Amino acid sequence: MSAGGALIGLTGGIGSGKTTVANAFAALGAAVVDVDQIAHALTQAEGAAMVKIRQQFGAGVIASSGALDRAAMRQLVFTDPQARNQLEAILHPMIATQTRETLIAADGPYRIVVVPLLVEKGNWLDQVDRVLVVDCPESLQVERVMQRSALTQSQVQAIMAAQASRAQRLEHADDIIENAAQPEAILAQVATLHRRYLELNAERSRSSGLSSRPAYRTICPPGGSDS
Repeated sequence: MSAGGALIGLTGGIGSGKTTVANAFAALGAAVVDVDQIAHALTQAEGAAMVKIRQQFGAGVIASSGALDRAAMRQLVFTDPQARNQLEAILHPMIATQTRETLIAADGPYRIVVVPLLVEKGNWLDQVDRVLVVDCPESLQVERVMQRSALTQSQVQAIMAAQASRAQRLEHADDIIENAAQPEAILAQVATLHRRYLELNAERSRSSGLSSRPAYRTICPPGGSDS
């Protein structure tokens, strides 16, 4: 996926603050493509995936609006691994195609693709120039998700258990933003990485492509300075 500027893969566990970080990069001019938003569009009423989902799973996972009933589908895939595989077989090719087309058309000094399951699924690690992990303690993830949704603690923990562990994500990270403090602490960290990514994009422009990721690793504490 080489068209356009340097490609940064942004990931993190549920409740880590990926959207907050992505919005901060977008405000600085980065082209941001969110895989979750693409998935939501595909499963809205009359979304491209809905005919196949209805055929596969029946009306029980369809809300009255015609969109996917996310709560019903979440319950189904967490209790039936085969249903999860069937859903992924429908959605993942569509998401991959739409994401690829959107990234190619994206306009910005560099591109950020937000992929919650970047470490777990597909070959994203081979496609991005850098992996940026938004990190926070797991207890804070649970607290945040419970505050913003109707999910119980056990439900949130079940979602987290199905994702890569915090340690696994950090193992693959080229850059890390710590999001355990107040939201405003994000901005300084994003500004630091924004400068890094502009440099990366300039390096990319001077070459025919990046054969490997630059060796530096950036860990941004809440103050935003490099460490």
